[in-house]
Amino acid sequence: MLKDQDMRRFYAAIESFSENTVTLDSDETRHLRDVLRLKVGDVVAVFDGTGREFACAVAAVGKKSTELTIERETLPASPESPFEITLAAAVLNGEKYDLIIQKAVELGVTNLFPLITVRCDVKVNDAAKRLDRWRRIVLDATKQSGRANLMRLGDPSALDTLLSHPELGETILFSERGGIAFSTIAAEKKITALIGPKGGWDDSELASAGKAGVKIITLGGRILRAETAAISIAAILQHKFGDLN
Repeated sequence: MLKDQDMRRFYAAIESFSENTVTLDSDETRHLRDVLRLKVGDVVAVFDGTGREFACAVAAVGKKSTELTIERETLPASPESPFEITLAAAVLNGEKYDLIIQKAVELGVTNLFPLITVRCDVKVNDAAKRLDRWRRIVLDATKQSGRANLMRLGDPSALDTLLSHPELGETILFSERGGIAFSTIAAEKKITALIGPKGGWDDSELASAGKAGVKIITLGGRILRAETAAISIAAILQHKFGDLN
């Protein structure tokens, strides 16, 4: 029998589960059948995106769906952090933002909001066209990292719109200038971190953040690319307040 951590992992939305069975959609079926070449009787792991995972046996493989029989509930290979990190990172050109999304999943980030800033190279409509691709990256990274929770990916939004979100909680903005020390941060259960574009924050954005009660933080000693900053800050926060220690 395969150990739980050795089983191939698949995703099925919670509505695809019944009492004893689960149905994989066409994309997951194609991967199971054509890429991995699994067959009836093989045992796989299936997670529902909300934290639950199950060992299942392949019962029937069709052209557009696969039926699985649930054998038992299992523990995900990568447990969720007790600390909720929301990352709001300015959208970057090319594949740099793909990297941010992938690493955010691996680092246990709970929510990621694509941020459109004054100096951002990408417009809202162009960012919205990349959402399907980004969701696929979230799913693939979740499978590979062993998480059973899908990181929530928000719609692209401007800073002012994001700051009006009612569930942000303690919010900090990382800036290369005009901020206070990281050591001043004191968070309990969750935090929202705002990461700017490669050109930095506009003065108007820093002013808006200050009026909204956002703490402006400056890290000393390093000049980081925007994608490096987003990944590094997620790791630092998880180390400081979460389970990366």
